[in-house]
Amino acid sequence: MHVLAETAVAATRPTLSPEQLRRLYKQESESGRKSVTRKGLWTAVAAYLAYSFTDYLFIGDVVQYTIAGRLAVGLSALCVLELLLCRKAKADTVDMAAAVAVLAAYLVWLLTGQMTTVRDAFSYYMVFGAIFMMSVNLFFSFRFPVALVASATNVLIFIGALCLFAPMLLLHKLILGAFCISCFIFTSYVNLQLNRERYKVFLNALEARLQQAAADERGKALLHLSNTDALTGLENRRAIDQHLREHWQLWQDHRAPFAVLLIDVDYFKRYNDCYGHQEGDRCLVAVSQILQSVASSWGSIIGRYGGEEFLVVTPMPDLERATDLAEAMCAAVRALAWPHEHRRDGTTVITVSVGLSYTRDETKQVDKVIYEADRALYAAKATGRDNLVVFDPEDPQSSDDSEDIAAILKIALEHGLVSLVYQPIRNVQTGETDAVEALMRLRMLDGTPVSPAIFIPIAERTGSIIELGRWAIRTVCRDLLATNLVQVASVNVSPIELQMPGFAKYVAATLAEFNVTGARLAFEITEGMELEIDQDVVRCISDLRKLGAQVWLDDFGTGFAGLSWLRLIEFDTIKIDRSFLHDCSTERGKRMLLDIISLLRNRGVRILIEGVETIEHQRLMQQYGINQIQGYYIGRPAPAAQLEADNVLPFSIARNLDSKRQFRNGL
Repeated sequence: MHVLAETAVAATRPTLSPEQLRRLYKQESESGRKSVTRKGLWTAVAAYLAYSFTDYLFIGDVVQYTIAGRLAVGLSALCVLELLLCRKAKADTVDMAAAVAVLAAYLVWLLTGQMTTVRDAFSYYMVFGAIFMMSVNLFFSFRFPVALVASATNVLIFIGALCLFAPMLLLHKLILGAFCISCFIFTSYVNLQLNRERYKVFLNALEARLQQAAADERGKALLHLSNTDALTGLENRRAIDQHLREHWQLWQDHRAPFAVLLIDVDYFKRYNDCYGHQEGDRCLVAVSQILQSVASSWGSIIGRYGGEEFLVVTPMPDLERATDLAEAMCAAVRALAWPHEHRRDGTTVITVSVGLSYTRDETKQVDKVIYEADRALYAAKATGRDNLVVFDPEDPQSSDDSEDIAAILKIALEHGLVSLVYQPIRNVQTGETDAVEALMRLRMLDGTPVSPAIFIPIAERTGSIIELGRWAIRTVCRDLLATNLVQVASVNVSPIELQMPGFAKYVAATLAEFNVTGARLAFEITEGMELEIDQDVVRCISDLRKLGAQVWLDDFGTGFAGLSWLRLIEFDTIKIDRSFLHDCSTERGKRMLLDIISLLRNRGVRILIEGVETIEHQRLMQQYGINQIQGYYIGRPAPAAQLEADNVLPFSIARNLDSKRQFRNGL
């Protein structure tokens, strides 16, 4: 059996042959064997001396000699043992010394005991001594050859003594000799099995270590992959966001200031259009390397934030130093002199624009730092690109107009400033529209659109999201589900709504009002949102499921609580964030996406991939056997009227119209 285990370990690590495994076993068991031998000899000597009492009972006339011999041999053996250990002798040498000590102990006892006048008692007594000394071998972890030689020598000593000292019939001598030999065979067999078992335990432990090491390596590789941008090798958005939150916590706890630099490659879309995506990737890699070099020299952390954007998080004692870093990065990219002959501003090389935000006492949320950097970047691009803009809360061009938006949100429903558009979700296998996602839009009084990324957080902060969310649910039920325009519609749900008492009751009343079954309405929870998983949230989700409503997890992979959500809540659909699909241009990106798909399939949930923007994306999802897809290639968000027009057409015709419509929109 140990041969099978040895073969298994050798297969686990092919570079180790059976001979190498045995050498490794000998090396690794070196200190352990010496420790066992030391304990064994001390125990054997103690037992050897304790049996002086039997000398007193059976051969009392020479007990003074046997005890003296026992003491001399026992103490000498222990002294030799400790001396060898002190001199760091090898385990084989220590074992040999212990084996010789055992043989010497029996031989000395025989020589002193044979002087007794009680010859008959001694003849049988020395059989007991021989068997005891053979059994003493089991006190140690002798290698089998040593144990075998020691036991065999012990038997030969006994047989010699039997022939010389025992005054008994030849038949009795033969019987006692046979009995002693059988004990020799038994103890040798036990020693052999113990040696095999020790080696097998070593092989199993080695195999377990190798497997654990391989698992640790795979885990590290997967963790590195999940935190690394596949194209540039920089940290990805997930990882850099974690660093940002760590610096934010230091700012909160110890007032350690830091700066955030949001960097955008100027006219990169035009570069891709003119030079091709492959050259665009090469350009991004070159820019990322030079930016990383500068960031590292300044003790900063950089990651790819998305597309042609990079984010730098750097601890800085003052704003002036942060500005110096940003200018150094702009200069380094210019010095790279990467050609870009198709710009419209007269510059012929790749440059970057930088938006910088710095921690201030007025900054109350970590997301606000990113938002301010984004506003500064927008201002930098608006003022000619290839420059740096520091966010200034006093500058009307970069100041936060959230107060105006908050005021608009209060009157948005009354004045019809808020509306819904719907993005289709296609079934990959059938090509049919399985569902649509309702997306909220807001415009100012002058008609200027406001990005959901701006007005949704403001609505949540001011509480307007409660009224807006209920309006969205009612509108979806009335315009889409009650008219059977679509089979299923999903609505994004805010954490504020989930924590609000009576939310599930409102949903139930709305479904009943329009005679819509709960299964046709889905609620999307965004993984990336800062939502504490408390009892109220879990209870609300449970109440929604009791109504038959579907519960989806949106943007899976972008936040930090995805696995916790999967453990606590049974989702109907998991929407994998678009970034993972767009990373599939590399093998590493494909492996990452396949790992996530495998995880979700093991959970038994329906999988929806976001961000399908090309025919290649769709074909890849068909190849991976994905349930549903969503993205601009499938259809852009559109009002209900347009959705109705598309819905009455065959899928192929609707697809062609979608393509033409996208072409006109500049896609």
